[in-house]
Amino acid sequence: MPSIVDRPAQRYVAERATLGIEEFPRIADRIPPLIGTLAGHGIAPAAAPFFRYRVLHPGMRFTVEAGVPLDAGFTPAAPAFLDEVPAGKYVLETYVGAPDGLAAATEAVLAWGAAEGLTWDRTDLAGSEEWGGRLEVLRTNPLEVPDPAQWVTDLLFRLAG
Repeated sequence: MPSIVDRPAQRYVAERATLGIEEFPRIADRIPPLIGTLAGHGIAPAAAPFFRYRVLHPGMRFTVEAGVPLDAGFTPAAPAFLDEVPAGKYVLETYVGAPDGLAAATEAVLAWGAAEGLTWDRTDLAGSEEWGGRLEVLRTNPLEVPDPAQWVTDLLFRLAG
């Protein structure tokens, strides 16, 4: 069952793309180079990497960021950039399993939130949804745990207000 948690703001370095679900590996594959660039500057990630969904477009298209949290100062080279996940109250649900189950897990959280009367930090614009804070935090390193059925992902949805 989802819970509501308080999260502090979190700086991160990221790359962004607008793509369809079938193209998702294109953004997912940016996480290792981002971590490698940080390591090359002697910087360890401050927390687990994530995907931040900025806009959900019609036709299963997304504007999504592959992000790596930072505590240290860093100036990335383009196309990477710095940003911050906003502080606030978030609905948290931990999903265990392969990525192909994330859509159903997400729908279950959104349905739970609707049943609870929660208001998301989301703006509806001409058929698209712009989110203030919607993340999939990748708690498992696939190189260390190769079985996707054991991968752990935190789903986070920022509440309005």
